[in-house]
Amino acid sequence: MRALLTSKVARRALRPITTLIDQRVEREVRRVLGSTSYGAVHQELKQVRNRQRPLELFFDGTGRGVSRLPSASHLNGLIEELTRFTGERADAERAVAQAFRLVIAMEALGVGRMAGGTMNICGKLSAVPLLDPPNDDILEIGTLYGMFGAALIRMMERAGRDPRLTIVDPLAGEQLQPGTSMGADATGTPVREAAVRSNLALAGAAGGAARIQQGFSEDPEVRAAVSDRAYGVVVVDGDHSAEGVAKDLEWAERIVAPGGIVVLDDFGHPKWPGIKEAFDKHMTSDTRFTFLGQAAHSGYLRASAA
Repeated sequence: MRALLTSKVARRALRPITTLIDQRVEREVRRVLGSTSYGAVHQELKQVRNRQRPLELFFDGTGRGVSRLPSASHLNGLIEELTRFTGERADAERAVAQAFRLVIAMEALGVGRMAGGTMNICGKLSAVPLLDPPNDDILEIGTLYGMFGAALIRMMERAGRDPRLTIVDPLAGEQLQPGTSMGADATGTPVREAAVRSNLALAGAAGGAARIQQGFSEDPEVRAAVSDRAYGVVVVDGDHSAEGVAKDLEWAERIVAPGGIVVLDDFGHPKWPGIKEAFDKHMTSDTRFTFLGQAAHSGYLRASAA
């Protein structure tokens, strides 16, 4: 049958019918579009696409390596995950919306970029204030360009808090991970203290007052310099190896305040299995931590109040 319908004889016989169908389709299109020609419609669509390109630059991966345009399903999924361990859905939805706008604004104005996927970043920015840490001292282990720390200051201030940020990072010119070649950053910006300071300045007075301790979090000198307080929030986003995360969790046990929040970045991410490995082992020890939940490849722990 197929051979018959595709033969030259069949095509000649069906041509009047197909021509009639084409004419009726064209008449209907012209009725909808008025006197506009196909060429004019095509030209209009081309102009619309050209006008869209500048807007796309706010959201696509050009100059930062990752798109900031999540789907509705990703946003809703993050809100559902956060709601399970932070409280009301309305609060999570509002926080995610504010965090997303903030990410776009910070990367538009800042130097470099924020590390991580859009949902991962928005999840951390939303969860920390929603979990109501016991004080406003924040330790960020691993910062890249300092932009996430600046954004977290803003989110905490929106919740009526007075954040005091301390950063620990080697600031070695490029992003470091043991055993992995990260290569040149998509932004083309070197990872150094000047870039971090520029981004922290976007967060106003609290950003300008942030402490930066250059070095690795396992170095005794680094730890001694910033272990002068009990932190309400500790963000673990440094060495992603099992050994490195284990050391950071051990340190967090000693410096996080009673009731404090520990954020494990890239928790459960298939690219970084050492994080979950270190967490599982740590939770079998005599730990102060209780696992609260997971959202967009970040795990959240709370230290016991006693």
